[in-house]
Amino acid sequence: MKKALITGAGGLIGSEAVSFFCEQGFDVTGVDNDMRSYFFGPQGSTASRITGLLATYTNFRHHAIDIRDRGKLEELFKTNSFDLIIHTAAQPSHDWAVKEPFTDFTINANGTLHMLEFTRLYSPHAAFIFTSTNKVYGDRPNTLPLVELEKRYEIAEAHPYYKGIDETMSIDDSLHSIFGASKVAADVLVQEYGKYFGMKTAVFRGGCLTGPSHQGVELHGFLNYLVRCILGGKKYTIFGYKGKQVRDNIHSKDLIRAFAAFYEHPRSGEVYNAGGGRQSNCSVLEAIEKIEAASGKKAVYEYVDTHRIGDHIWYISDMSKFKAHYPSWNYEYNLDALIDEMVRATHLNSL
Repeated sequence: MKKALITGAGGLIGSEAVSFFCEQGFDVTGVDNDMRSYFFGPQGSTASRITGLLATYTNFRHHAIDIRDRGKLEELFKTNSFDLIIHTAAQPSHDWAVKEPFTDFTINANGTLHMLEFTRLYSPHAAFIFTSTNKVYGDRPNTLPLVELEKRYEIAEAHPYYKGIDETMSIDDSLHSIFGASKVAADVLVQEYGKYFGMKTAVFRGGCLTGPSHQGVELHGFLNYLVRCILGGKKYTIFGYKGKQVRDNIHSKDLIRAFAAFYEHPRSGEVYNAGGGRQSNCSVLEAIEKIEAASGKKAVYEYVDTHRIGDHIWYISDMSKFKAHYPSWNYEYNLDALIDEMVRATHLNSL
């Protein structure tokens, strides 16, 4: 039986990966110490998700290990030989990182180094997949020649980045946020272990990763949190850029299928942008309208004329490189399908 190790197993991407690979017949080991409850409070906790996965899959085992704990992590690697490693555990919020930079960096950068080195020592033939972020580009996307429209910022169709930002954009010499900097360190480490040691590593620089199982909170998980606010009658705060800032959104299931495609035919030290692209993007104002239409609820929101440091005005992912490497992969969800599913799931959970 093939063995997979998934860190951040109770989070959005981690739990989706657990479900997918358990159903594919893998023996899946999860690592999750519920740091999200420390970052975001009880509403961000992954504990119930882990409990549900353990109840659903007999081929899933869980370890509440902190990836900063080298001793416990190494012991896990020593006693297993993994075929696939999906590393999603992270401090995920660029706002939160400013509160505790040491915590942010040691989890995101040092924790990733631990994962890579123990993979090299004990499971060197495994495919290693890392969930990075579009924040590694810093605020460089904000230097693009954007045009302000009624409800969104946009870029001219003739521009090379119109269909989305690809991996050729520089990650150097820009304002990243503390979170972005720690993810840059991890991102480059994953690339280097692939290129220097010949390991089968891949970096997926995510846009907005989302889905109905997302535990969206104000500092992380924009679209899911917005759905929860509107359906729950809670006030949502828009931070800067007139609410016209654009994000692309990819369903967690589409991303996990991309991971599976890489696992089947791995490469070394690759980088892929991963987001909803042109078929699944919206501004905050457009998202509010779509959620209102799908739910029949009216949004309650306020506007604060101060944007978050390092925030993108316009970001759409170009997945052309990944599609060229894995032509059988494609999206199953567009933005409307994604929002409809989240609205239904949020409504059912509130009953």
